[in-house]
Amino acid sequence: MSAFIQYTLQGLAAGGFYALAALGLAVIFGVLGVVNFAHGACYMLGAVAAAVLLDTLGLGFWAALPIVTVLMFGFGVLIERLFVRWLLKLDPLYNFLLTFGITLILVDLVKRQYGVSSLPYQVPAGLEGRIEIAGVALSKYQLFVAVFSVLVCVAVWMLLTKTRIGMIVRASTEDAERSRALGINVGRWVTPVFGFGIALAGLAGVLAAPFRAITADMGSNFIIILFAVVVIGGLGSILGAVVAGFLVGLVEAYGQAYAPSFAQVLIFVLMAAVILIRPSGLFGREEVA
Repeated sequence: MSAFIQYTLQGLAAGGFYALAALGLAVIFGVLGVVNFAHGACYMLGAVAAAVLLDTLGLGFWAALPIVTVLMFGFGVLIERLFVRWLLKLDPLYNFLLTFGITLILVDLVKRQYGVSSLPYQVPAGLEGRIEIAGVALSKYQLFVAVFSVLVCVAVWMLLTKTRIGMIVRASTEDAERSRALGINVGRWVTPVFGFGIALAGLAGVLAAPFRAITADMGSNFIIILFAVVVIGGLGSILGAVVAGFLVGLVEAYGQAYAPSFAQVLIFVLMAAVILIRPSGLFGREEVA
């Protein structure tokens, strides 16, 4: 039983990375209609930035959390203003190819600067080791990531549901055309929403830094699983992205524990099952012809 609880905590921790990044990906897709293939690279940049801040400026994990999030927001704004916005009126495939190209450039730049070996990053002070709860030894850092990710998701949900800005963004996410018809300037929110989505990917990268190997390619597998998360939750669905993120994290953890050879396969089996039963995803809306 204790092993099952440990696997569950590990799954919730991994699900936290997926939930945060998928939340940003869902918001970007909902408002802009852009399938941002560079999301995995931005997740990688968040982890690399945390390692660089520690190595060059001596800024540890707690300082990196807000600093990297702000930096990634600015990076997202820059990418949207320089590249993405000019292709929004064209077929979505163009922005998909653009973000794919950005991914290749970012990965090669990181490899050129830091090589292919993983960058060192220690678990932050105070979160090392394990804590015993009801006779079960649990990783302090994994417990922190699980709780922190839930709190961030709840904070984002509060922002999107309890504030005027959030209601505008949510309306634009759910139905951009109808929002425009009601007088909402959806275009005004494109840049900050894109930056916000990239910031969440960077935040997930910082959280992953003490937990995963920090390499230039760490986002490659991540983005594939992330797309599975978004499909399972429903394209553009904010709630679906969060729920599916934690669900996929649990499936991956249980798979690694009980069927290691099929851990990754189980995620896509789950995706296929959801698509067969509900093509629009768990919380997605079916298109009306």
